[in-house]
Amino acid sequence: MLNRRTVLIAAGAALLLPAVRQAAAANAVIPLWPSKAPGGGGPKGPVQTSAKGAVSNIVMPTIEVFRPAKPSGAAMLVAGGGGYKRIEMETEARPAAQWLADRGITAFVLSYRLPDEGWREGPRAPLQDAQRALRLIRARSAEYGFRPDHIGVLGFSAGGHLMGLAAARSAYRSYRAVDEVDKQPARPSAAALIYPVITLEPPYDRTSTRTVLIGRHPNDEESAEWSVQPHVRSHCPPMFLVQAEDDVVSDPHNTLIMAAACKSAGVPVEMHRLASGGHGFGMGRAGTPSAGWPEWYEAWLRKGGFLA
Repeated sequence: MLNRRTVLIAAGAALLLPAVRQAAAANAVIPLWPSKAPGGGGPKGPVQTSAKGAVSNIVMPTIEVFRPAKPSGAAMLVAGGGGYKRIEMETEARPAAQWLADRGITAFVLSYRLPDEGWREGPRAPLQDAQRALRLIRARSAEYGFRPDHIGVLGFSAGGHLMGLAAARSAYRSYRAVDEVDKQPARPSAAALIYPVITLEPPYDRTSTRTVLIGRHPNDEESAEWSVQPHVRSHCPPMFLVQAEDDVVSDPHNTLIMAAACKSAGVPVEMHRLASGGHGFGMGRAGTPSAGWPEWYEAWLRKGGFLA
């Protein structure tokens, strides 16, 4: 339900975008890997940025730190979407990170490898980056002032797919340890997936996420391995799901599939289905049902101990 407060929140988020860009310019950016990323390969030249602030040509995967003025003792790894062809930084990841930092949560925006940019690890590359980021964040928890058992993930669209994999496959060793950081656990404490791609299996497999990760004609084993829902077990963290009923990019069944998998495994899950809103609404569009979801997310974070 829309109310004046949720409309103002969404409108305020839109007005804050220039400020988010300015703040991001001063943020620390930390490389994920001490040298080359696992497997090698990748693009050459500088990172490419679109007119809307989406990035591609990811030469070096990193995390960008959004530090709060008054830390709550929690952290969040944030991943924008873009179908694994780009990463929506300015419309999804950075506004979300600033929103979290404004509430006391130390936020880390993930710049992950895009599989079709020549990385030899293929579909494992983004998951390697997500797992390494979680370990690196946990290893630096004392430095940034948050608890190592209060590190969550937030992902949008394909970033929701990636953060879903990070939550569901945290025990999977996607790469060989490279230093002491890799002794840290990769399991997040909570996962919020916003209009996520969950399954790469038919009939819900007509997405860029599936095509980029495993090709146009994957076999059944590949489709299951790189879907999120087959990996959901009781060890998965609590889940928060949001999707619009009229999403034409990620079929609306995706969140239903994820919620069913969580309930089957005994994983706490809170799902919000919007009557409308389409895809790619980020932190919400003023005057639409999507304006309300950050308020529900804030309540969920508070209930989970991420906010004071």
